[in-house]
Amino acid sequence: MAKENTNRVDGQVRAGTVVQAHTIEQLNLTQQAPPAVPWQLPPELPHFADRTDEQERVLVATSEPPTAGGPLVVTLIGMGGVGKTALGFQLARTLRRLGRCPDGILHLDLDDLRRAGVVDPADALGELTLGLDPDAVLPPGYADRRRRYWTASQDKRLVLVLDNARTGAEVLPLLPSSAGGIVIVTGRGPLHDLDTARAVELPLGPLDGEDATGLLRATVSTPGLAADPRLAADPEAAAELARRCAGLPAALHVAGRWLRRYRHRELRRLIDELTVELDREGVPVVEAVWDAAYASLSPAAARLYRLLPHHPGPVVTVGAAAALLGGGASGAEDALEELDEAGLLLPRPDGRGLHDLIRGHASRRAEDAAEDVPAARRRLVRWYRRQAARADLVAAGPRLVVARPAVEEPGLAEAPDLPFASAHEALHWLEREHLALYGCVRIAYEDGLDADAVALCEPLWTHFLDHQHYTDVIDAFGLGVAGADRAEDPLAVVRMRCQLARPLWEQRRYAEAAEALRVAVNRAELLGGTELERKLRASAVEFRGKLASVRGDWAAAVPDFEAARAEHLAIGNTYGAMLQTYLLGRAALALGDPGRAVALLSEAHQVATDLGRERMSSRTAFELATALRAAERTDEAAPLYLAALDGARARNSAADELRVLDALADFHRELGEDAAAAGYRTEADRLRG
Repeated sequence: MAKENTNRVDGQVRAGTVVQAHTIEQLNLTQQAPPAVPWQLPPELPHFADRTDEQERVLVATSEPPTAGGPLVVTLIGMGGVGKTALGFQLARTLRRLGRCPDGILHLDLDDLRRAGVVDPADALGELTLGLDPDAVLPPGYADRRRRYWTASQDKRLVLVLDNARTGAEVLPLLPSSAGGIVIVTGRGPLHDLDTARAVELPLGPLDGEDATGLLRATVSTPGLAADPRLAADPEAAAELARRCAGLPAALHVAGRWLRRYRHRELRRLIDELTVELDREGVPVVEAVWDAAYASLSPAAARLYRLLPHHPGPVVTVGAAAALLGGGASGAEDALEELDEAGLLLPRPDGRGLHDLIRGHASRRAEDAAEDVPAARRRLVRWYRRQAARADLVAAGPRLVVARPAVEEPGLAEAPDLPFASAHEALHWLEREHLALYGCVRIAYEDGLDADAVALCEPLWTHFLDHQHYTDVIDAFGLGVAGADRAEDPLAVVRMRCQLARPLWEQRRYAEAAEALRVAVNRAELLGGTELERKLRASAVEFRGKLASVRGDWAAAVPDFEAARAEHLAIGNTYGAMLQTYLLGRAALALGDPGRAVALLSEAHQVATDLGRERMSSRTAFELATALRAAERTDEAAPLYLAALDGARARNSAADELRVLDALADFHRELGEDAAAAGYRTEADRLRG
């Protein structure tokens, strides 16, 4: 190992002042660029009903200098389809153009996070904090996350659009701490419990008269061409169609696309056709608009429309659509494009999905069709299972998994696989699709696909290690446990309980974690002697030891780590033995034996490096550096800390990076190298917020 103390950074752009030195005698202070300003809005709609009066009220309120008392809160209240979200986005864009939110625009749809009607505020705070600072380290608890969000949002002039709030209690924890912030909240009813010092409430009704007809006229017009002459030639028919849309922008957009599709037919004839649909018994006013658009679809697009309500995520991709249809990418892409052209897909910041009103209509159309919904749901679950397993393999490498082989599903072979060129790309996909993946666990369990529920939990474990969506992960692994029990799968019974235990103990639900591990260890003792069964038995004991260490009882953890290590060595599992050696090294350090810690961690670090396991190579480097420091072998510790920092940054693991930066700051302070210590402390403080 090198004997010279060095201090360097990895070249990644980060905010704040960083100390960079080839040697401690030569210091260079570099001011790095601030993080990018967030912009979480979809592309601007080509046609929008201005709602001039409502916009003017907001602009007047925001023109006043911000004062104490928290951010300005604007609530847009109205029925579904009335255009609340579109107006919220339009207001945000206008405020940006006027320079009133220089620190960016955030968007969060609370329905995306809603489970059994409830939003976990910790998850919502995590999403907002990462929107402001993608490198932020998220603490596990609600109170700590709220403080972290307050720090990230302090003094910022930003706009936050919160969609689909049901109560003021859902909104209050998410308000930024800055009086210069503007929060735009949409909801279907008044938020009586939203008690804020600065508020503007705007009830939104349907568009009427010229506003509704104008939006219809704009939607019918083909971009780049003259306005459709039929509306000018028969203004009464145009007004009648607008009335039949009940003044709802969501319906007017679909009606306009429908008219544009049949641009050579007489307007009055089309209105008469719609009237026939409207007069059917039990059909609501705007239902006929959806029916007309649906009737104009090709068979493939209509079938996809009927199946889309079963997709659990907010955004529908080509691959997921192909799985629902049981075909290839080209057919799915054509069907999605056709639905988009018909106005039946809603633009979102990260793609396109179904509006709630249209989702309801699609579900009702599915009731009238002889669609094999269970088969489509199986294809969707197994497509996501296949992609997640592939992403997991790229991101984490070969590891212990217990899922039974997937059952071949007819019609799924043509659905495209996604290319994962790197671990970063695979991890990014797991995060981008995590709502759909967690939703597929629920579908799998509901439909009795227990092996698929367990298999989906396996890659979600890899995702969880870097993205702690606690509500979702505890729900998912709870279903994994229930599915394993129902399937009477002895391997999965053990594995799912072990994986459930960690998020439980990280939420300080120690008794529940201990009970899960008690059952896991007892069941593991009943397993046979195959290599997989012995690995799983060792894993269960290891998890029990980890729970003891988390609770500060390292002495109780050591026998479990030693037993697990012996089992792995007996079956020749080099990686498993290395992991236990690492844990024993940490235990030795915690118990005040740095010499033994250095020996154990040196062995673990060498094996992890030889195996090419980047995560463990980085973590063993960090622990070994800490042990060397405790043993007063500081020259050997310095390069290992830097290697651990490089590894954390390469994996985009903010939590590991923060831990290393804190250690480096303390390390250089102890050496009397105050400038270097200050640089690392600045970086750590920025991450911590």
